[in-house]
Amino acid sequence: MSTTQPSAPLQERRSHHPIEELLRRRGEMLTLYNQLADMRPFDDKEAIADLLEEFCEVMVDYTATAHFGLYRFIEEGSERRRAVMELATRVYPTILATTQCIIEFNDRYAEHLGDGDWSLEKLEKDLSTLGLKMTDRIELEDQLIELLRAPREGSAADRRPSH
Repeated sequence: MSTTQPSAPLQERRSHHPIEELLRRRGEMLTLYNQLADMRPFDDKEAIADLLEEFCEVMVDYTATAHFGLYRFIEEGSERRRAVMELATRVYPTILATTQCIIEFNDRYAEHLGDGDWSLEKLEKDLSTLGLKMTDRIELEDQLIELLRAPREGSAADRRPSH
């Protein structure tokens, strides 16, 4: 027996799991980001490397969850609400730009943690830049999530006759 309301449209049921997964991964990423930021001033490369590696892994997972869960759902045409599609069209270029920033950060640090070819001095500036980009991204994602979670106008529940 399904715990999903039978009157909910398929698109609405399909969109909730990716949202919850995105929010879970985002929370993990933000926790690790804050742990890294709390290590300032950066002076122990070895101690920072382990946390930085975990942060990069979680950040990439979060980004993949957003793109392959949430945005692909919209791109495939599974979402039909005009407001969601219009907002997605407006915010997606900025989301893609933050994805590029994430990839660059990951390439700069995760790829070189083992060989030590990265700079503590540059890490602080790069984390700050990444934090600003992520703040913008999260604000846009939250707008999109809010619309995706909003009740659909004209859903089966709305069309039931009242007695």
